[in-house]
Amino acid sequence: MKKEYIIYYIATGLLSLLVLFSAGMYFFNHQEVAEMFTNFGYPTYIIYPYAVAKLLGVITIWFVANKTIKEWVYAGFFFAFILAFFAHVMIGDGEQMGALIALILLVVSYIYSKKI
Repeated sequence: MKKEYIIYYIATGLLSLLVLFSAGMYFFNHQEVAEMFTNFGYPTYIIYPYAVAKLLGVITIWFVANKTIKEWVYAGFFFAFILAFFAHVMIGDGEQMGALIALILLVVSYIYSKKI
């Protein structure tokens, strides 16, 4: 049982760091992120709400005990990472690896959250 806890906390911790880094870029490096969103064809006004949603998602995974809400957060992150992966692939900027790593960490975190 201890092995499951260790894997869960490592995967969730790394996922949280990745998402917090991403949200931090949205807040503190807005111009570069706005250019990236424009290249994707996304409106730039969603950058700050998206960053806040990422922060709330990380807080929910760590601190909210309601399993239904956690399921929604995992689902939201899953779709966000899938869409980010394919957005990077479609414009060909070579930045899809971050989304792929986030997706793998998310799946591991989700599976082991069910085991503990």
